Amino acid sequence: MEIKPIRNEADYKNALERLEVIFDAKRGTKEGDELEILSILIDNYESENYPIEMPDPISAINFRMEQMGLKQKDLVEMIGYKSRVSEIMNKKRKLTLDMIRKLNTSLKIPTEVLIQDY
Repeated sequence: MEIKPIRNEADYKNALERLEVIFDAKRGTKEGDELEILSILIDNYESENYPIEMPDPISAINFRMEQMGLKQKDLVEMIGYKSRVSEIMNKKRKLTLDMIRKLNTSLKIPTEVLIQDY
């Protein structure tokens, strides 16, 4: 395949098909180089045309809690009283800067996600 920019859906589809053919190519080979360049082009096209938005803060907290096997009661140390945790998780109260810092440190959720409005 001749390497060229991906400008539309047809180019994107062709690039994906070619990627599937050369997916197991070894690094340093002609096909390996093609695979690397094609992967970059596909990633760039997908980033521009199919952006993945950040989750809202509460969804991110819930997801991370599920991954870590935590319950709402486990957030008391980070957020405060049990009633405050409930208000936060039910979107009745906003996260404070101090809560965001603690959640970032404890749950490793990026601050960019936690500071979003919800």
